[in-house]
Amino acid sequence: MKTMDPNALFRDFPGAITVCDSDGIILALNNKALELFAGDGGAALLGTNVLDCHPEPSRSKLKEMMAEGRTNVYTIEKKGVKKLIYQSPWTENGTIRGFLELSLVIPDAMPHYLRSS
Repeated sequence: MKTMDPNALFRDFPGAITVCDSDGIILALNNKALELFAGDGGAALLGTNVLDCHPEPSRSKLKEMMAEGRTNVYTIEKKGVKKLIYQSPWTENGTIRGFLELSLVIPDAMPHYLRSS
């Protein structure tokens, strides 16, 4: 049976992926996240606390989400680029181990489909 390095799956994913533990310590950044956060330290962010990267009121909201283990989804626009931000707990054997954030660019023209079962 062929196996795969799970990190390889996300390394070159075109959206930014940031993973932190339950205390907020940044454990992983894929290549897109390293590029996105290059001005904030890039790879030097590994091992630092994600809460230190967020100003208020975002910091308090993120802290609450982490404590409650809830998902937060929203869109933003910066410098004319629209993004979907998806922040959610990740679990191991049913226990919340930390949080994962996906940052995905939303194309200007994106189809929307209604599908029925």
